[in-house]
Amino acid sequence: MNNKNVERITGIEDKVEELKKRAEKVYGVESVEIILKAFNYAEKAHQGQKRSSGEPYIIHPLEVALILLELGLDPDTIAAGLLHDVVEDTGSALQEVEDEFGPEIAKLVDGVTKLSRLEYKTKEEQQVENLRKMFVAMAKDIRVIIIKLSDRLHNLRTLEYVDEEKQREKAYETLEIYAPLAHRLGIFRIKWELEDISLRYIDPKGYYDLVERIATKRKEREAIIQEVIQTLKTRLNEVNIEAEIDGRPKNFYSIYRKMYMQHKDFEEIYDLLAIRVIVNTVKDCYGVLGIVHTLWKPIPGRFKDYIAVPKPNMYQSLHTTVIDSRGELFEIQIRTWDMHRTAEYGIAAHWKYKEGRKISTDLDDKLSWLRQLLEWQNELRDFREFVETLKIDLFNDEVFVFTPKGDVIDLPKGAGPLDFAYSIHTEIGNKCVGAKVNGRMVSLDYQLQTGDIVEILTSSSSRGPSRDWLKIVKTSQAKSKIKQWFKREKREENIDKGKEMLEREAKRQGYVLSQLLNSEWLEPIYRKYGFNSIDDVYAAIGYGGLTTNQVLLRLINEYKKHQKTTTSEAVDDTEIKQIIDTRAKKHYGKGIQVKGIDNILIRIAKCCNPVPGDEIIGYITKGRGISVHRVDCINLAEISDEKHRLIEVAWAEQDRASYNAEIKIIARDRQSLLADITSAIANMDITITAVNARTNKNRLASINLGVEISNTQQLEKVMKQLKKLQDVLDVHRMNA
Repeated sequence: MNNKNVERITGIEDKVEELKKRAEKVYGVESVEIILKAFNYAEKAHQGQKRSSGEPYIIHPLEVALILLELGLDPDTIAAGLLHDVVEDTGSALQEVEDEFGPEIAKLVDGVTKLSRLEYKTKEEQQVENLRKMFVAMAKDIRVIIIKLSDRLHNLRTLEYVDEEKQREKAYETLEIYAPLAHRLGIFRIKWELEDISLRYIDPKGYYDLVERIATKRKEREAIIQEVIQTLKTRLNEVNIEAEIDGRPKNFYSIYRKMYMQHKDFEEIYDLLAIRVIVNTVKDCYGVLGIVHTLWKPIPGRFKDYIAVPKPNMYQSLHTTVIDSRGELFEIQIRTWDMHRTAEYGIAAHWKYKEGRKISTDLDDKLSWLRQLLEWQNELRDFREFVETLKIDLFNDEVFVFTPKGDVIDLPKGAGPLDFAYSIHTEIGNKCVGAKVNGRMVSLDYQLQTGDIVEILTSSSSRGPSRDWLKIVKTSQAKSKIKQWFKREKREENIDKGKEMLEREAKRQGYVLSQLLNSEWLEPIYRKYGFNSIDDVYAAIGYGGLTTNQVLLRLINEYKKHQKTTTSEAVDDTEIKQIIDTRAKKHYGKGIQVKGIDNILIRIAKCCNPVPGDEIIGYITKGRGISVHRVDCINLAEISDEKHRLIEVAWAEQDRASYNAEIKIIARDRQSLLADITSAIANMDITITAVNARTNKNRLASINLGVEISNTQQLEKVMKQLKKLQDVLDVHRMNA
């Protein structure tokens, strides 16, 4: 056995021993039995598997288990953490896990197990359905997401071992889904690390520049901070308040966001280091606050009392920003030890078992938002809409407003009076005729601010919601309830309106609707959206539950397939070498030669858009000649049982044809960014065929560009030029 193998085995043994000792200390010797049993099962199941780093795979579930133990999760959850990949990545079946470890651990494992890719048409749809499955499992047992967050954290810690494209993909997904989810659950210890690691892979230059500048700035401020801590300690000792005081640096990502979202220079960020005061009682919290405000002058508008009004993720603390005699600003956070544990570990800090119940009633109430979220989204059949509403309701910044009686309602940033009304009760929303904020009348599109007192004016004679409300409201709860009203109250009107909209859009695209309404083609639409008839489709379009394109694109696609199959013969697999359709006069894929065959229908595959310079291969289709793919196209990886359909093709030596290629650009959002990009491409005499741009809440722009080029050399030149533009972080060609 070589030295590296010895080191790896020793490393595993050390981690198992660490897990065992720490678990025994927290839970006792008997409870460790299930953890060790899970480790032995997982080690056997993952035998021979390696991670991208070259380490034995079992290292990953071991690290996940250690993170779960640090968060204070119970032995069953730690066991599930050790087993979380056995169903997905090994030959183990879920039933086998249940037989060995019981239904509770099996449900946790199932909750974090991804769905089979074969069930979905696209990678995007598969990812979204995996998310939907995870959220449903979360609603039943919140430990599912804590396992998933621990899994994601360790995967990010080892991200250096995968290729750059995978690094970016995982980093973006983490910032958009998992870090905000950790925030919503109050698990800040995980949230901060997820954000900082993701930033390192999305904008490495910006990240390391920030690290260096913070280190320099911190050295400059260290003496001031120590002086503040000593002054506060002395005064607290005089009034007999026991406290632990230290300086806590802000995570890099929060500073990065503040710089780019609020357009601040680094020198304008004053709260790089917060002073944290931890005391024994709530009374002491307010006592410390009084002393702080006598020692230093508080900055107006910078005091927040999260003890009296906790955040929805259970976070409690007093925050105040003060200024000393030298003009130095610093933030002071004051909390009890219980509040501090919640601030670090969030929901995991409150995990309790009482009288056979999994979770305390109080904590169960705090998780009601998750079940409500899923109830509101039951009608969202379209997977893209599911993700968009998820980001709005769950991951957006929040505002905290009050009812006239003083109850606190939390809503996503940008929400208005109608969102507030529907969060109180459906009928209050449906009967709304106006709103008062802080005693003054406001319009229904007014954006609520934290601290607003909101009063909804209703009338029994109200006609109900207006369709314009769907453009005003921000929460999916409000949208869903408005759509339900139209669905219930005006079905006949919705059917007529929906049919008219569908006919008009079909005509605009060059079709007669009656051509497309084939019962066989409509069946998948009924199945996907839970409809029974074409009237249900019309009604859904009429009340806004579906768009015309969601229906038409599928029908037009089926219509085109039907037209092709009726005008050309199908390829018979048994006669694959006798490539048919040589009668085709039109020659798609100009500039491509098929080995040993002339006069053949050829087309460029749109999934990977190969261009001269790419390695290519042909795939013999049924009735449509040969489609030409890049050899690394992921769609080819899924046809392992049809390799007899692959055929050798090559680029013609003198090819002056143009080809479409797609480029993805990641950049910091700013004015004229898109104009600069399109101008740079125009200066190279390159034609842009398509543009799709969006900006996420972190002010990072993601731009997909379709360009018409001659070969890979020209494409490389375009990408190189784009990388030189100001604020562009990354440019790469889109893969299949």
